[in-house]
Amino acid sequence: MRVAVDAAGGDKGPDVVVAGAVAGARRFGVGLLLAGPESDVRRALSRVDLSGVDYEVRDAPDLIAMDESPAQAVRRKTRSGISVALDAVKRGEAGAMVSAGNSGAVMAAALMMLGRIPGVDRPAIASPLPSRQGYSLVLDLGAVTDPKPQSLVQFAQMGTVYAQRVMGIVNPTVGLLSNGEEATKGNALVQEAHALLAVAPGINFHGNVEGRDIPRGVVDVIVTDGFTGNVALKVAEGAAALVGEAIRQELTSSLLNKMAAAILKPAFARAKKRIDYAETGGALLLGTNGVVVIAHGRSNVTAMQNAIGVGARAHNGGVTDAIAAALLELQSAVA
Repeated sequence: MRVAVDAAGGDKGPDVVVAGAVAGARRFGVGLLLAGPESDVRRALSRVDLSGVDYEVRDAPDLIAMDESPAQAVRRKTRSGISVALDAVKRGEAGAMVSAGNSGAVMAAALMMLGRIPGVDRPAIASPLPSRQGYSLVLDLGAVTDPKPQSLVQFAQMGTVYAQRVMGIVNPTVGLLSNGEEATKGNALVQEAHALLAVAPGINFHGNVEGRDIPRGVVDVIVTDGFTGNVALKVAEGAAALVGEAIRQELTSSLLNKMAAAILKPAFARAKKRIDYAETGGALLLGTNGVVVIAHGRSNVTAMQNAIGVGARAHNGGVTDAIAAALLELQSAVA
């Protein structure tokens, strides 16, 4: 199995993307199809150890900037790394696609080139966020800012399949993000979605959960609209950075603290790893007819390495086919 990578996507350029992709290919036992300006990709490849790595370089000279209009850029720049990598997935030459580039362009191109899974109205960006219990899957993190209530039911179904197939949870619990636990809390979207989720077959619905319940790990899957989910994600990233910086400042504030920090360094390193976005690697775009991984624009080598793992696990877990089967079963039950 190969993972197609948008080698020019991301804030840090091909050197970081390629180094991370190669490390991921070696760690997760997959091949690579690297799409980007060929000279740049080969220059980046010359700086890493390629022993034992199956790879192919495919020229993709068009570059889509982070601030470009996604739909227009995808239509005009048909030889971008995003489009070439997605084309490989569409043709069956790769089992997954990874990009740290313009996320809007990735979503637009994925919908144009791969299409939606039958029964999916809108796709969702899903990613595990760290919690006391390990991780809680949150979706949507930005694909659909104004979904209909029925879309949140589909998000719950897709999240359930992901939690089963990738996270290994047999009967994952699902929560609806709201401003209170009571069924009467939330805006019109939340209240209507709550009523639908409460009776939806195939979903182990826990009820409403609050923002604080995400790091507490109260449920396995949390569904919300893309606007709220993206805000929650950015707050979580900022909070993790703040905690890390506050601890660093305190541990270096005196000689005694520095000595204590030296003793506790392994424990702090493990704690940092638990909340580091790079350890997650990337978010899956669930609902498209193929495995698409959206990595953070500022992804480092570790993040890109783990993004390859996200794609490999989703492909090997048959997430796309399982979502299609689950939604078909859900439609049959409702009919």
